[in-house]
Amino acid sequence: MPEESVRPNETTVPLLPCTSAEETLAFWRALGFETAYEQTRPYLYLVFTWSGIALHYAKAPEVVDPAKENAGGCLVMVDAVAPYHASFTAALRAARGKAPSTGVPRITRYRRGASRFTVVDPSGNSLVFIQRDEPEVEYGGSSSLAGLAKVLDNARVLSEFKQDPKAAFRALNSGLKRHGDGAPAVERAVALGMLIDLAEGAGTRERVPEWGRLLGGLELTGPERERVLDAVADRDLVAGWLPRG
Repeated sequence: MPEESVRPNETTVPLLPCTSAEETLAFWRALGFETAYEQTRPYLYLVFTWSGIALHYAKAPEVVDPAKENAGGCLVMVDAVAPYHASFTAALRAARGKAPSTGVPRITRYRRGASRFTVVDPSGNSLVFIQRDEPEVEYGGSSSLAGLAKVLDNARVLSEFKQDPKAAFRALNSGLKRHGDGAPAVERAVALGMLIDLAEGAGTRERVPEWGRLLGGLELTGPERERVLDAVADRDLVAGWLPRG
């Protein structure tokens, strides 16, 4: 009989805190997950499955406040994140009429070509879907860049990796003031497009017309307009402000 040994075939399953069984059940069912196990008495335990994903929930400690998003979370490593985001947003829209990108619960917006997005459940847990070949990032912007180009890279990291649209706004707003005059038109256009795109999450919607007028006044080639759109999640929103070719 072969000797027993440790084998690299383990499975790790996240056990997440749950503040409301009813809301958690409704949320994951809306996303298309199956309820593999449901128990509320004598103690709470829920299990949801979808594709190869399994999520387990138990009762949250009293200190957990969903609004503070201080519960827990897990990383979900996948080959490509875009199909997951498309599937979840479509399921939410079909079940609830919309896929909220702010508040709790939510699914963060996805920029075409991005390598991650986050699902925040009703208890404030964050499930981060990450592409396996995601490149390394440098907080503060890539050291290979300078001026406004480095600011743009830093804002992307703050928005997509830190999930902090307000910090991304501050970086872009101050970066344009410092480097805007000497930057190429396309970099200024990308910065303005990102400001418009981030306005909802940053609480700066009142400034969108101002940024839109500045963006519309720039001379851009077709490829440069496409570069602006590639930098934002809501392409339709920003496209309406771009100068006509």
